[in-house]
Amino acid sequence: MSRVPDLASRIREAALLEGDFVLSSGERSSFYVDKYLFSTEPNLLRDVADALAAQMPEGVERLAGVELGAVPLVVATALATGLPYVIVRKSAKEYGSSAGRNIEGNLQRGERVALVEDVVTTGTQAVRAARNLDEAGAEVVTIVAVLDRREQNGGELDGYPFQALLRMDDLRVVKKN
Repeated sequence: MSRVPDLASRIREAALLEGDFVLSSGERSSFYVDKYLFSTEPNLLRDVADALAAQMPEGVERLAGVELGAVPLVVATALATGLPYVIVRKSAKEYGSSAGRNIEGNLQRGERVALVEDVVTTGTQAVRAARNLDEAGAEVVTIVAVLDRREQNGGELDGYPFQALLRMDDLRVVKKN
């Protein structure tokens, strides 16, 4: 994908922060990617969504995104692909017409779903969301993230096919003068 290097530099400029940060895993890092800084910029969000859309395997019938961080990404990717989407809650809603549900939107049993994620540090949230989709009767055919922070390379997250547009090394490139 020829646009990934450009995306890497644009996301680096928009969202890579240096300092002392505690990650979702509890580990400390001198780098942090603030997903809201790249997902709230319309031009960058559109290009990220186009790149995510290009990674969708044949036969995907619906997209899914985890609340809150992946919602702008899944919406933009749905607009880029024309595919419908659902939002996977981190915990079931306790009120209203969807009380007790952890998936918002229409999801049919047997649908082939691609889960869109923002930043994967351990993969715990993505795997939890994928399992919720499985329990609802969907078939999760891939998890596609914007950024993979994990140390290991790998094409799976706990048995689910996984791919990412960028790895942390793509963003930490030393700038040459």
